[in-house]
Amino acid sequence: MMEQRPASKPAAEAGRLGDAILLADVGNTRIKLARVAFDSSIPVGEGLPAVSRRQDLDSRGFRPANLEAWLAVAAPGSAVVLVASVHDAAAARLEAALAAVSATSHRPLRQRRIGHADLPLAVDLEEPHAVGIDRLCAAAAANLLRPAGRPAIIIDCGTAATVNVLAADGRFLGGAIMPGPALMARSLAEGTSRLPAVAAHGDAPPPPMPGGSTQAAIAAGIGWGTKGGIARLVAEAMAATGPEATLFLTGGWRGAVRDVLPGAIEIPDLVLSGIALAAERACGR
Repeated sequence: MMEQRPASKPAAEAGRLGDAILLADVGNTRIKLARVAFDSSIPVGEGLPAVSRRQDLDSRGFRPANLEAWLAVAAPGSAVVLVASVHDAAAARLEAALAAVSATSHRPLRQRRIGHADLPLAVDLEEPHAVGIDRLCAAAAANLLRPAGRPAIIIDCGTAATVNVLAADGRFLGGAIMPGPALMARSLAEGTSRLPAVAAHGDAPPPPMPGGSTQAAIAAGIGWGTKGGIARLVAEAMAATGPEATLFLTGGWRGAVRDVLPGAIEIPDLVLSGIALAAERACGR
C-alpha cells in the first residue's frame, strides 16, 4: 500500500468539463508539450495519467506557427495549459504565443504556471519555492511509482543533470546538479581560446582512452566524466538513503548513463507526468 500523499490547494485556474488539458515543460533547451490522456487505458504507472500528442519546440527560438500547428491537432477546441518552467524568457514567449492563438482563433486557451504547492509532494527544504519545478515534478511522479516504504533516487538527464532524493516516507530531500554533456562541451568551447566545439555524443559510447585528437580527448572527457559523475552521485545518494532505493531514469540523453545505473526504471517524460499530476488535481479529473 502506498503512503498517504500530502494534499495541496486546488489550482486557481481549473479546467472546465470538456476542456483539453495541455502541459508545457519549459526547459533550458526544449519546450516539451503534451496533452493529458485522462481516459487512457494504458497509464504510465500506478497513479500516473498518460500523456499523448508529444511535441518538442526550441526554447530559445521556437516558431509560433509550429505551436499553432500542434494546437490544431492536440486541442482544436477549448483548453487549459499548465506551464512548468525553468526558463522565464522562453515561458513568457510561449505564454504570449498561446494568448495570440487564443485571440486570433477565437477559442479559449487559458493558462497558468504551476508551483510546488500544486504537486502532491512534501518538500523538506527551507525554500521549496526556490527548487526547480522540473525537479519537483519528476519527484512527484516518482513518488507515486516507488514501492511503499522505500526511498527513491531520480536521475534526470537534461541540459543540466540532476540526481534527486525521496525519503522512504516520500519527502523530497534535495539532491545534486551538474552540467549535462552539451553544456560541458559548450563551456569548454566558449571558456577557452583554442579548444574546439565538440557535438555531444548523445547515447553513443564515448571514445576509448586515450583520445588520439583534441576532439576525441574532449569527447572522452565529457562522456566518461558524465558516466562517472552520475554513478558517483547516485552512490552518494544511496549511502544517505540505503541501498534499497528505487532508481528512476529520465531525460533526453539517459541512454548515455544507462549502463552505470543497472536496474533503473526508465520513464522518458517523468517531468511531464508530474505536471499531469498537477493538472489532474487542479482540474478534478
